[in-house]
Amino acid sequence: MRIQSAKDLIVYKLAYKLAMDIFELTKRFPLEEKFALTSQIRCSSRSVCLNLREAWAKRRYEAHFLSKLSGCDGENSETDSSVDFAHDCGYISGEQHEQLAAQCAEVGRMLGGGMIRKPESFVVADHLTSDL
Repeated sequence: MRIQSAKDLIVYKLAYKLAMDIFELTKRFPLEEKFALTSQIRCSSRSVCLNLREAWAKRRYEAHFLSKLSGCDGENSETDSSVDFAHDCGYISGEQHEQLAAQCAEVGRMLGGGMIRKPESFVVADHLTSDL
């Protein structure tokens, strides 16, 4: 299958699922966390997907692509830390924590090991040869 958009990337699909899993779990967080942990974890988990879409759009330039992927990786790490807080505050179970932390780790491995270390597999080089 040819990748037509960032939505076709396995890492995007995993990150999207993670963001939706977090959304569902955070519906049960205490109201006093609405503007703190709930908002923060939703934002960082969604930002992974949003930055992936932007990275894909900027893949003609390796530096731009890597910059956005670095942002994805950072947002994913932030999400992982928020998952730890959610667990330690008693908002999610140990099982839920393990599942979400494993999803964060997998997204991180795919971003760092596959995309950031080997951007040439994703970068489009036709801008170098096009006649404008």
